[in-house]
Amino acid sequence: MGLHFRASILITTLAMLLLSSSLSPLSRSLPLLRSGAGAAPPRLRRSYPCPLWSSSFSFCLSRLPKSTTTPLSAVPFCSSSMASAATADDGFGSNPLLKDFDFPPFHAVEPQHVRPGIRELLRRLEGDLEELERNVEPTWPMLVEPLEKIVDRLQVVWGIVNHLKSVKDSPDLRTAIEEVQPDKVKFQLRLGQSKAIYSAFKAIQDSSSFQTLTEAQKRIVEAQIKEAVLNGVALEDEKREKFNEIEQELERLSQKFSENVLDATKKYEKLINDKKEIAGLPPTALALAAQAAVSKGHENATAENGPWVVTLDAPSYLSIMQHACNRSLREEVYRAYISRASSGGLDNTPIIEQILKLRLEKARLLGYNNYAEVSMAMKMATVERAVELLEKLRNASWDAAVKDIEDLKAFAKEKKAEEANELTHWDITFWSERLRESKYDINEEELRPYFSLPKVMDGLFSLAKMLFDVIVEPADGLAPVWNNDVRFYCVKDSSGNPVAYFYFDPYARPSEKRDGAWMDEVLSRSRLLARNGVPVRLPVAHMVCNQTPPLGGKPSLMTFREVETVFHEFGHALQHMLTKQDEGLVAGIRGVEWDAVELPSQFMENWCYHRDTLMGIAKHYETEEPLPEEVYLRLLAARTFRAGSLSLRQLRFGCLDLELHTKYTPGGPESIYDIDQRVGRQTQVIPPLPEDRFLCSFSHIFAGGYAAGYYSYKWAEVLSADAFSAFEDAGLENDKAVKETGHRFRETILALGGGKSPLEVFIEFRGREPSPEALLRHNGLLSVPASA
Repeated sequence: MGLHFRASILITTLAMLLLSSSLSPLSRSLPLLRSGAGAAPPRLRRSYPCPLWSSSFSFCLSRLPKSTTTPLSAVPFCSSSMASAATADDGFGSNPLLKDFDFPPFHAVEPQHVRPGIRELLRRLEGDLEELERNVEPTWPMLVEPLEKIVDRLQVVWGIVNHLKSVKDSPDLRTAIEEVQPDKVKFQLRLGQSKAIYSAFKAIQDSSSFQTLTEAQKRIVEAQIKEAVLNGVALEDEKREKFNEIEQELERLSQKFSENVLDATKKYEKLINDKKEIAGLPPTALALAAQAAVSKGHENATAENGPWVVTLDAPSYLSIMQHACNRSLREEVYRAYISRASSGGLDNTPIIEQILKLRLEKARLLGYNNYAEVSMAMKMATVERAVELLEKLRNASWDAAVKDIEDLKAFAKEKKAEEANELTHWDITFWSERLRESKYDINEEELRPYFSLPKVMDGLFSLAKMLFDVIVEPADGLAPVWNNDVRFYCVKDSSGNPVAYFYFDPYARPSEKRDGAWMDEVLSRSRLLARNGVPVRLPVAHMVCNQTPPLGGKPSLMTFREVETVFHEFGHALQHMLTKQDEGLVAGIRGVEWDAVELPSQFMENWCYHRDTLMGIAKHYETEEPLPEEVYLRLLAARTFRAGSLSLRQLRFGCLDLELHTKYTPGGPESIYDIDQRVGRQTQVIPPLPEDRFLCSFSHIFAGGYAAGYYSYKWAEVLSADAFSAFEDAGLENDKAVKETGHRFRETILALGGGKSPLEVFIEFRGREPSPEALLRHNGLLSVPASA
């Protein structure tokens, strides 16, 4: 999992609490997905407008035909107040961060623009904030609208800088960001702790006119009040000063953690000259390793004759773990991977300890027992409900995972493998791949020619048209991009009118780009920020993957897992792009409770197993021959292969996250690694190695938005599986029923954004509260008694 998240904008409202017990009815069918009857009103934490990361790796894409340019009258714009400020004759006119733009000037921003650009932006925003506080009234035009403009300007411009750090990292850019980051955090705290703004929101809430607001507007008011409390608005003097110091340091530590992971990943490389050492690697992996060798100065390296360079980037690491017959090579690469950023100048251990210490201090300043309580305050779940869900799923998965290991050992013994009686971590992936090939006659590498990225994207866009009645067209050239491989697309409604745009950055660039796959917003939908006579500013997203680029004159050829990852990230993008919310603070992914935000992404993965969808995608890149029917049936049968083990893997991460944020005591009897070992013994059939330092690269919770929230993947997986079961109930072969259900999904799950509680949104779509039955059925775990 590649892991990086935009720094948080404190006042935004990405993760909002269910507003009252009446909006969160007790569920009989799924008692875990509710806050609990009779509970005291939960306290609240600030939200994180974070990119959304896939739980899987991803590595692909090649060029598609370019489209005609969309008229500029249809494109989104930055804030008009930002535009007028940027055009002033103040010496900053040449700085792209301060210029007026239709789409962010990613191509023009250089490290030298960051310091002056961000500092001048903050100076202007400080003036806007002072004006707001002087003139604030408890009305929408005099409070929420100027606030949205301030929040949006900061989020858009800082988003440009932070995004470039993720996809175009350099020492100069890092240094520039590190220098201005304290100023940015200081302004966020100033904004989040504004008593004038807080009092005005309270006045709206307490007024008789509150009931005349729309549901989305009520959610905004409620959230801003709760956000302010979590931002420390009620703290005074020394406590507020300490709170602000903690926030500054947490921001700095988060950035440093992320940089150490990237640098440690780049640092490892192994040069191999003897092809026998990498026996078993498929042609794609050999070509990638040879390409890496060329980039390291071995100009004559070829896939056939080498030399080859193995790295810890996802495509290289996975190919070794899945296919290398050389067990000692697998062991070396595995040990290097789980020990990233755990030694020397890149050691994240003290950073983790300090982060956990500061989070606990912050929680206690706000009146909580631990940081997990702070995190849950703005989620659907409580700590107890999240723990209950994870334990329920762990029990349902354990016996199946034990059998998975027994099956691997038996298979390895049948193949007379020397390690058959002592299978360990660097053997599991390799022998799992061999068993899957044997059991289902499926070889991922042999399937690659059927999954070229152009065909996959065509099929994905066709699915979006069928389900949601939207048209996705290339719009290259309309918006500046940060790399020549980046594609730009326009999303149109059935009448051909643009409704959204998105960037797609497909390929791994180990020297400058973080690993993993994610989606984030570039611009959000907003009625207030519309310009040039258009009724609403259209949303813009970016999808980022780290896929194997085209090699040897072939297009990017994908594994089935990589196909799933692209579908996953597109699901996130759809929720951002197809929102119909015009209130910018709850449009798209904004304002959606964090443990529900993975619903659309995981929902989209299900379509990879839908026959018409898959067969529409799977065509040989040279012959156009469709994937044989029997291969599709084998893929379908293999869907539940090692489901217990894969479930436990995610549960380990979720349980470890909660343990660290509830049970860890800085300087106490248990170290962070003691807790990791204890959780590992409960969630892995083969416990982690004593020297496992996976925590040092667990960026989801130490450099992103999933702190005390990683359980959200499983929580939302229950919702997404149940949502897909609505299509199964309607009949997946019934096109009319599928389209009708897709329309209902779009008008609820995708359209309503954060303007309505996710439980209400789900009930509006599904007609009932959620049930775990579909998830357990899809995973082949339904028969396990503990799942009841």
